[in-house]
Amino acid sequence: MSLATAERAALSDTLDELGPDRPTLCAGWTTRDLLAHLLVRERQPWVSGGIVVPALAPLTERAMAGYAETPWSAMVDELRGGPPAWSPFRIGRVDETANGAEFFVHHEDARRGEPGWEPRPADRERDTRLWGLVTRTGQLFLRRSPVGVVARRPEGATHVLKTGPGLVALVGEPGELVLHLFGRDAARVEIEGLPADVQAYEAVERGM
Repeated sequence: MSLATAERAALSDTLDELGPDRPTLCAGWTTRDLLAHLLVRERQPWVSGGIVVPALAPLTERAMAGYAETPWSAMVDELRGGPPAWSPFRIGRVDETANGAEFFVHHEDARRGEPGWEPRPADRERDTRLWGLVTRTGQLFLRRSPVGVVARRPEGATHVLKTGPGLVALVGEPGELVLHLFGRDAARVEIEGLPADVQAYEAVERGM
């Protein structure tokens, strides 16, 4: 099973359990806002440009607001049921590329929105796919880092994410590293290195 398929199902289960009014790691968003974002992105791509282009944000926000009166169970069912027949996300490779990290990160945004969260238990297949995301995309997410960066799993697997003067090591399980790369602070990642290098690394923004 692909990461996107597995995380879609798991995220749907979590949202169904949490309900529409719980906080998330996305500043100012409840679980309803988070789910509306995912549905607009997948079902109304013509108005979803505001997700990445600030000038188009009002269009996206209006589309998200259109879900304000939709029953929560119906919204969750839409996500669980997958993209519409005409969507390119119906193509497995496209779905995995576009939605694997998206669903994983937003699943954790919902799970970790309140104190007391714990990482999910290790899962060999999921962790292998997430480690692949770290090694393939880490350089993009850390492009602003003024120092070199390596990622290291607790059992020792290491990958160079960025070269440069100085060096820090990001140590954590694959899922925690993915969340860190996406700019989430609610992630169990240790940053190792000389104090000056760690300070320089922590001073810059992570993510897209």
